[in-house]
Amino acid sequence: MKNKEQVDKELDQSEEQLVKETPESEESKEQETQEEVVSAEEKLAAEVADLKDKYLRLYSDFENFRKRTSKERLDLITTASEEVLRDLIPVVDDFERAFKVNENQEEAGKIREGNQLIFHKLLKILENKGLKPMEDLVGKPFDADTQEAITQIPAPSEELKGKVIDVVEKGYTLGDKVVRFAKVVTGA
Repeated sequence: MKNKEQVDKELDQSEEQLVKETPESEESKEQETQEEVVSAEEKLAAEVADLKDKYLRLYSDFENFRKRTSKERLDLITTASEEVLRDLIPVVDDFERAFKVNENQEEAGKIREGNQLIFHKLLKILENKGLKPMEDLVGKPFDADTQEAITQIPAPSEELKGKVIDVVEKGYTLGDKVVRFAKVVTGA
């Protein structure tokens, strides 16, 4: 059996060994946590750099898209009426021919008939493009969404108050959109 001194001596050695191991293990744990923190910081930095790159690419794609669509819109606006104008050129040619023929013409009936033919041709082209005149406005209530009141005159009868009495200039619609408001006289 061991005596008390030997046991105390062994205990002291164990304690010393524990004390020696403890600081080393704490140091090693600190070192491991520092390495983990550095590794996590590196991962976060790499992730931030990746997200910045994605953001810059997305931003530049959006800017390119915005510039392209604004250019396309501008091109569309400038060339949208090209087809209508191309269809109206023959009407202009007809008017020029009518003016040449009418220089020596003395009969007003033939001139009027030729002008009416050209006018109806022009109306047909415009109607084919979707332009429609506002018809039958006289006697109907004034509508500020499609009409512009030029003036008010005393209503000839009580039932015409607040209604359209005369149309000074026709209004036109293209589909559901008003292209030109009808200029009307209303009854007061």
